[in-house]
Amino acid sequence: MLRSRWLEQTEGKGKFMDHESTPPETSTPWLSIIGLGEEGVEGLSPAARQLLAQAHHVFGARRHLQLTESLIGDKGVAWKSPLSDSMADLMQLRGEAVAVLASGDPFLHGIGNTLRRFLPAEEMLCVPTLSSLTLAAARLKWEQKHRPVVSLTHRPLECLRPALQPGRGLFVLSADASSPRLVCEALSEWGFGDSRVWVLESLGGPRERIRQCLAKRFTFADVAALNLMGLEVKADPGARIWPVARGLPDDWFEHDGQITKREIRAVTLSSLQPQAGQLLWDVGCGSGSVSIEWLLAHKANQAIGIEVDVDRAARATRNSLALGVPQFEVRIGQAPDLLLDLPTPDAIFIGGGARNPELIETCWTALRAGGRLVVNCVAVETELVVQNAWQKLGGHLSRLSVERLDAVGQMHAFRPGMTVLQWVVQKPEMVL
Repeated sequence: MLRSRWLEQTEGKGKFMDHESTPPETSTPWLSIIGLGEEGVEGLSPAARQLLAQAHHVFGARRHLQLTESLIGDKGVAWKSPLSDSMADLMQLRGEAVAVLASGDPFLHGIGNTLRRFLPAEEMLCVPTLSSLTLAAARLKWEQKHRPVVSLTHRPLECLRPALQPGRGLFVLSADASSPRLVCEALSEWGFGDSRVWVLESLGGPRERIRQCLAKRFTFADVAALNLMGLEVKADPGARIWPVARGLPDDWFEHDGQITKREIRAVTLSSLQPQAGQLLWDVGCGSGSVSIEWLLAHKANQAIGIEVDVDRAARATRNSLALGVPQFEVRIGQAPDLLLDLPTPDAIFIGGGARNPELIETCWTALRAGGRLVVNCVAVETELVVQNAWQKLGGHLSRLSVERLDAVGQMHAFRPGMTVLQWVVQKPEMVL
């Protein structure tokens, strides 16, 4: 028997970790993922019913197991908390006939995405049913294509903020019965109190109910635990609206002056060229402004910030939460030592510490082939180190300067900021 914790997720990727021996892979589907609606077994197709009947074990939430009890009998296994414990139990049954119950479409914000991290697609068979999003769009007569979906399951309310675009609609997947109230309170606090909110409960089942209100007038006291929301966003004058281009105002960030200013930050993000799903190392992250905008560029992006100052690291974390990207990971310590065990980055930004030639060398070695390294510096001594590195590795150098209007007594004049030297270099692709 394998140990119960032989399988773990690493770095959020869900890779196999074999503490004794990893079971051999099989190309035959043994795991059936069955999408279930609120109508229970009555809504299952004949194929789904047959798979459940043939399964030796059926994993699922207690609600799903109760809905299918007449069909599965005593074969049900309720998910444990944490879920990783159940994943280990499930993987010990690898090769047997096992079924997993899921809500609606298992691969739309569902358990299917978690299972896929542990198993190759060839070992799974999925039979979906209508998702709650499909049902919600049908009930509200909304086109799904241009409406983003924000899930609040195990995520803070601030994750909503980047999606709040005036005149646009979105779906919000609730964590529990309290989510609609909390969302409406947050919308009112953020200056979106006139947004219209639809609360859709138990869609597809006998207890289905749909109600609507303005966010600032939410009064529903009996919301079902299984619910989602539709939002039509309306902003009050002065509400903070996340721009779709990079370059957030500096005063949106909590900082002590250690921040890449808005204009320089916009150029820096352009030089880093974020692409969907890529990982950034932000060395000397300060307020975290560059990493936060990297993460805002695409919801699949990842960023790890390195900061030696404890107060600044805490400040960067607070900024990431306030600006809706809680996935920003800030590590406290000294580069380059702290970089040695990090996952391979697609891009690296050095905003502090580039005076140490060893840091640049370590970053260049760690960077994946085809990845991008961007270094900003202002001190002459650091410029000399960067110019030496440029002579060895190539790339291009730019001087960036910004002047901002400021008061001079009773009058005004442009006050120049510190000139920034920016070095941008791409690591050559590997030639086979």
